Amino acid sequence: MMRRLLLSLTLAAGLPLAARALPPVPPAPPVTLTPDRPAAPAASTAAKPDARLERGRYLAIAADCMACHTAAGGKPYAGGYAIDSPLGTIYATNITPSKQGGIGRYTEADFARALREGVRADGSHLYPAMPYTSYAQLTDADVGDLYYYFMQAVQPVDAPARQTALPFPFNVRLSMLGWNTLFLDNKRFVPDPTRSAQINRGAYLAEGLAHCSACHTPRNALMAEIGSQTLAGASLGSWHAPNITSDKVSGIGAWTDAELAAYLKTGHVEGKGQAAGGMAEAIQNSLQFLRDDDVAAIVAWLRTVPPVRAPGQTQAAFSHGSAASEEPLLRGMASATERHSLNSGAILFSGYCASCHSASGAGSTGQSYPALFHNTATGGSTPANLVSAMLFGVERKIEGEEHEAFMPRFDQRSYVQPLTDEQIASIANYVLKQYGNPEVSVTPAYVAQARSGGEKPVLARAQPFMLPGGIVGILLLIALCVWLRRRRQVKK
Repeated sequence: MMRRLLLSLTLAAGLPLAARALPPVPPAPPVTLTPDRPAAPAASTAAKPDARLERGRYLAIAADCMACHTAAGGKPYAGGYAIDSPLGTIYATNITPSKQGGIGRYTEADFARALREGVRADGSHLYPAMPYTSYAQLTDADVGDLYYYFMQAVQPVDAPARQTALPFPFNVRLSMLGWNTLFLDNKRFVPDPTRSAQINRGAYLAEGLAHCSACHTPRNALMAEIGSQTLAGASLGSWHAPNITSDKVSGIGAWTDAELAAYLKTGHVEGKGQAAGGMAEAIQNSLQFLRDDDVAAIVAWLRTVPPVRAPGQTQAAFSHGSAASEEPLLRGMASATERHSLNSGAILFSGYCASCHSASGAGSTGQSYPALFHNTATGGSTPANLVSAMLFGVERKIEGEEHEAFMPRFDQRSYVQPLTDEQIASIANYVLKQYGNPEVSVTPAYVAQARSGGEKPVLARAQPFMLPGGIVGILLLIALCVWLRRRRQVKK
């Protein structure tokens, strides 16, 4: 009983290609389009392409390995990227073929076990911030191609990545054995014979390699995905991964196929929304490089995801708002010598937002700076993405586009102007009322919580009490044993 109790208390959290019967993985995009290495110099005689290496490269792109295993300014796949989980910072490992710092001593079987079961070659357990619960679906052939790519094409980096050090009891990696027993479905993808090859392909990409559910599915108290709410939307720290089921109000059912494909490739659809936070990273490092037929397959599969309607929602998030400007009313309200004149959401918006998003909220010509109405960030049932964009900014680079999407951050690290919790809340409430969902409001306390990483889950809130609680439990168990022993002695 105590062992089960200890396991339950020490569970750690995570955030978020056809099977053999399906068509083989198509060749990767040209090397010049991959994010992990520059274009090779031109050669007088073209070398014979290594088809297996190119398949592995494409799989690594589809699985978005680069995003988590490469730190800002670091070498490709050398680890050190900080993943701010609710239970503490998890640092991604070095997965280059270095025998000193990386996975150079891994056999293909070791690699497969780490990828699909979350167990390293030395037997220690990974945290599910590495989405092995999704990668478990990968076929043996694809795992082999991935292994071949990492061992043959990735430059080894001998320096080990920074080590993860979560607080007790989450630092007890053995606890993941219990978590995996409860929540890891270690089964390979099996095509559904009642569905088309395209939909099966999309399911394999989205459920396995792209691990969409890791971010878009809400989690239970032990941080495992809730199967009945697959892709219904979930909190990711201060951000919110939206509902992407086929529901026409709460999900993406009202988006056209062309709009969904454009969003996956560019992160922006006028009149609908734009990618920020983790989704911007996924598009920048992974989704934009997928072949068009694979993007179409994901879209086709999304159409089959059972709809989940958010309770009480009757209007799609992108349908709220219209252009409106209060700029003429603000002129001449304050004298030239007045202090503390930035005292309302409208004035703050005029000073910090209107120059890019326009005074009417219509955005810039060409929508490099998007409109604030007909925008899922302002029309949703939660202000999470609006507030997080203001605090932490937006950055998204797409190959072939002249300008990258960029919005400066306004938190304490801003190089433009740090804004207080009260100022952020005032601007957010003005934007919501003027252009978005007027039923949603923001308090300074909410902004402060977002600034610190968002609402903590039950496990994180319980962590300070786990050690003393465990000690008290052990003492009570000892006391119970002593009492039972004395009682037996009295009966004798």
